[in-house]
Amino acid sequence: MKLNIRRRAKKRLPERIKLALSVPTSPNQMWSLDFMSDSFTDSRKFRLLNVIDDFNRESLAIEVDTSLPSLRVIRVLEQLISTKGKPANIRCDNGPEFISHKLQQWCEEKKISLQYIQPGEPTQNAYIERNNGSLRRELLNAYMFTTLREVREMTSQWQTDYNRSRPHKALGYLSPYQYYQGWLSRNSKLNEGTGALSTSTSGGPLRPQTKAIVDKVFEKMTQRNTSTPLLLNTTN
Repeated sequence: MKLNIRRRAKKRLPERIKLALSVPTSPNQMWSLDFMSDSFTDSRKFRLLNVIDDFNRESLAIEVDTSLPSLRVIRVLEQLISTKGKPANIRCDNGPEFISHKLQQWCEEKKISLQYIQPGEPTQNAYIERNNGSLRRELLNAYMFTTLREVREMTSQWQTDYNRSRPHKALGYLSPYQYYQGWLSRNSKLNEGTGALSTSTSGGPLRPQTKAIVDKVFEKMTQRNTSTPLLLNTTN
């Protein structure tokens, strides 16, 4: 009809460099972020923001709401920093909330390296993709939700079980909490020359076979530790 309608120019992403998926040697070296979405029984949509620590695969946060803009992402990260400490790096995809100049400016002010994966390459963020798969399979696909309150309560319960009771093959069949406690104990031994492993999630001492696994995991990491991060097979 020869109408003078302005066409929106497609925003092109800057070229993303492929970064090897590394194995952090201590907490807060690398956090991974990603979004998920689902719907209520009445077809209304809701979203979930997942944040994990790549070191021990701990689920740091699962933020649930119908809308999660970049300012909400920043607020979640600030809350985590106040309790967990500041991460050195953050890995995420190229979603609009993550490429926002507000998040980039916030990371610059906090001196946090913001690392983007290449578009269409979710395996470059494999740690949180595995977390997303477990959450989808065990919770979102298993239950029907009617309110945000239901989703928040059940995700909180799932998160506690995932962090405290779920064994991970990559962690020597320890839960994220047990793996972190083993790391704390090993570092205290190196610094003080004495000490015992921390207690388990049940409050009792760790079993002898668990202690052996912890020592074996950290001894192997120490032997292979170099100035560059260890590479992980993303198929694991």
